[in-house]
Amino acid sequence: MTMITDRLSGHSRLLALPLLACAWGASLGAQTTDKDWNPNAVAILRWYPANVTATFPVGGGPGGVVFDGANIWVSNSSSQSVSKLRANDGTTLGTFPAASPSGMAFDGANIWIANQGNRSVTKMRASDGTVVGTFTVGFSPFAVAFDGTAIWVANIGDSTVTKLRAADGQLLGTFRVGFSPQGVAFDGANIWVTGTGDSTVTKLRASDSALLGTFTAGVGPTGVAFDGENIWVANQGSNTVTKLRTSDGSVLGSFPVGALPQSVVFDGANIWVTNFSSNTVTKLSTSGAVLGTFPVGKFPEGAAFDGANVWVANAGSNTVSKR
Repeated sequence: MTMITDRLSGHSRLLALPLLACAWGASLGAQTTDKDWNPNAVAILRWYPANVTATFPVGGGPGGVVFDGANIWVSNSSSQSVSKLRANDGTTLGTFPAASPSGMAFDGANIWIANQGNRSVTKMRASDGTVVGTFTVGFSPFAVAFDGTAIWVANIGDSTVTKLRAADGQLLGTFRVGFSPQGVAFDGANIWVTGTGDSTVTKLRASDSALLGTFTAGVGPTGVAFDGENIWVANQGSNTVTKLRTSDGSVLGSFPVGALPQSVVFDGANIWVTNFSSNTVTKLSTSGAVLGTFPVGKFPEGAAFDGANVWVANAGSNTVSKR
């Protein structure tokens, strides 16, 4: 592993290869209205249908992407901001200041943003971008997930995850995981955290934070996603994705993708992986068969699904691609 400085954001990151790398959470889809929000449905990321393929400008060094049921949010590390775009047509609805933003999550009403440079997460109201609060977490927070009641933050710098009560940001605990965690996901009952520095995946019970197991994946695991049955992990050091059985962490398969894979997202039927050094995304069936490899912008990192399309943040071209 090599620690380098990200030339897009200025922050240090642990890489399995001598290249910049990032990992982010992902989003899935099925339509809901404000009055119908179900915290567990939001936590496992089910959304609504839309359509189109295009590319839209955002801020500098975009990395994290999340869907709020109607809009796409993108964290721009270099320009210290987050962009809000309407999902159906890509119209920019607002740009809001943020401190070294990286991974994000949606809790049904608010966007939670990891501020990698200042040991905090910001809670921002999704309707208008108002900052509701900023809360202290671990060192170099990088990825965020919502479990229906709590926010989980993976902290690269001290190899922990922080658990916060979503309602008010109250600290509920800090827990050791693998070295240099860069990805976190919820499977409906448990939290999964990738240890990029020691090639592990940690499973914690969401309700009481009990450690349920530590499992091996490929080299340098980063992004992680749940497909409704199994866990998928992007391995930046081995250019693969690993499929783990949720119940016991058994490896069900390892499948080749592009160079330096970062994020993983499930679209309700298939797995999508962003390939940072290939400037592509790979689409796989849940059995691991490659269904296609598609060009996006330069240095794709985070990804999210809006119910019909996959959105990809292109760190090197300051855009998001909608496929």
